[in-house]
Amino acid sequence: MRPISIKQYSELLAILPAIPNLRIKKGAECAWRGCRRQGAAAKPPWMGLRRSSTGIPRTQFLKLGFAVILPVFCAQAESLEEAFEQALNQNHLIKSAKADTEASEQQLYSAQNQRLPSLNIKGGYTQLSETPAAKTEIEGQAAQFPMSQAGSGQAEVIASVPIFTSGRISHGIDAAEAALSATQQNEVTTALSIKLQIAEAFLAVLRSQSALKLAESHAETLMANAVDVERLHNQGMVSKNDQLAAEVEYANARQLVVQNGNRLDIAKAQYNRLLNRPLDMPVELEDRFPDAPDGAPEQLSAQALTQRPELSALSKQITALQEQAQSVQAGLLPQVAVNGGYQYQENRYMAFEGMWMVNVGMEWKLDGGTQHQSKSLKKQALALQEQRDDLAGMIGLEVRRAWLDIQETEKRIEVSQQAIAQADENLRVNRERYRQGLSTQTEVLKAEDLRMTTHDNFNNARYDAALATLKLRRALGIL
Repeated sequence: MRPISIKQYSELLAILPAIPNLRIKKGAECAWRGCRRQGAAAKPPWMGLRRSSTGIPRTQFLKLGFAVILPVFCAQAESLEEAFEQALNQNHLIKSAKADTEASEQQLYSAQNQRLPSLNIKGGYTQLSETPAAKTEIEGQAAQFPMSQAGSGQAEVIASVPIFTSGRISHGIDAAEAALSATQQNEVTTALSIKLQIAEAFLAVLRSQSALKLAESHAETLMANAVDVERLHNQGMVSKNDQLAAEVEYANARQLVVQNGNRLDIAKAQYNRLLNRPLDMPVELEDRFPDAPDGAPEQLSAQALTQRPELSALSKQITALQEQAQSVQAGLLPQVAVNGGYQYQENRYMAFEGMWMVNVGMEWKLDGGTQHQSKSLKKQALALQEQRDDLAGMIGLEVRRAWLDIQETEKRIEVSQQAIAQADENLRVNRERYRQGLSTQTEVLKAEDLRMTTHDNFNNARYDAALATLKLRRALGIL
């Protein structure tokens, strides 16, 4: 596609006021935002390619005094905090953890209701084959008289209130409260784990975007190099081998662009999956991350031991098992309850068919199996205590590893950042020397490889530093 003329440019300026959301930037080339419209990649119409005799496309840019950035209604870049907020509302695992917490709340309500009166309502109708009767002798004569009807209805309403359970109910309530606290901490743990997964996917998208930009820059550099080699070959200054080598390197660079583009699409799909969104939904991310916590590894480790929800969850689970054991043990002791209510028995031969009643009852259950059940729960509590102690040591290692990774990546950033300018200058000098016949094609390609490696090292160091910071915050339980 050929550049537009000055006349066409003037006509374009004349219609600019009618275009909504238009932004004009001075002193730049024509630009196009890499946003997506309706889920598909939008490409600027003026980005045409013209091929040379060797088949190598040449990009045409129009140098203008003003650059026009057409409105494409780009979505605002999404921050990591916004992604976390969406995950808390949309992620399936977090919803599952919330459901577990709600289930534990119902278990607590059930345990508390055992202190309240229970109401039992029963009723029925009985039909006998014979009328129940009693035998007797009256003045030496055998006689019998009916005691009830052959068919009769029965009903009763009985309320029961426990007044002494030897601690069975109170320990059961304490166990349910501890279990609820444990599930709440597990919900926090699930949220932290999902947040870290989202952060890793977030970084993977940004890392892939940087890799794609670097690959495109690599392809542009090798395309320009191939154009130089073609021109020098046409002038008889270099051999055909140099031209073929340049074309092959450029083809390899375009393949690298395709591969990195595919990796970027996969990274975006994974990110969308974690947020329970359509896999092909456009993704625009803000390259901004929280700061690393201050402090020495020992201080941070001590902080993590007081903040990690996994440790709190295990402690509450241990408490719940111990309380359950005591509740089961209390079931072997006397249980006293007051019962009262109304009973009705249909019987026309009785003076009173309906009567009120009240009684105090005691139950003492002697069961050897219950004793073993209590001991089993206590052993389970001991097992969880060992797991908690082991986890405390692992948390200390997580904190120290993340802290050391931060120190390493900060040094890598400093070193690679210094090398970028040197690598760019090295490539420029080698290309200029090659144009003048003072350098070889191999030296130019090697300089480009060094530039690629340097930029790649810098990008990896940046995102590794962000990941190390996020992992340290996760290890502290404050992500």
